[in-house]
Formats: sequence, structure tokens, C-alpha cells
Amino acid sequence: MPIHEYQCGKCGRTFEVLLRSRADSPKQCPKCGAPGPEKIFSVFSATAAKKEAPCASGACAPHKCAGGACPFG
Repeated sequence: MPIHEYQCGKCGRTFEVLLRSRADSPKQCPKCGAPGPEKIFSVFSATAAKKEAPCASGACAPHKCAGGACPFG
């Protein structure tokens, strides 16, 4: 179920709405009651899993890292 952001054209308030269906879209601003808030683009966040270095899993041969330091760590 997507969360959409809306902004009121009268008071400028930005708010989020969980839309289960199109019928759930807001008809008025929850702050001032003005009709027809507009849907706005939202910013999102994403993270990627950090890959484990081969040295940490024991895949590197002993003493093969240059200068004794692991380049993956």
C-alpha cells in the first residue's frame, strides 16, 4: 500500500496519506479544510547491503594482502 504526499494550496501544509484504493485520496486539507489538496512528488530513501570483504570470510590466502593490510576492509 503506497503512501502519497499531498500539499494544500491554501495553507501550504504537506501531509501523507496511506492509499488502499483511489477512494482513500484526500478530499480536503486536514489542517484548514480547504478542498482539493494536490499530490506532490516524494523523496525516498534506499540502502544497499554492504558486501563482506573476502578477507572477513576467510577467502583470502594468509599474507597475500599488500603491506599486510586488507584492501577490502
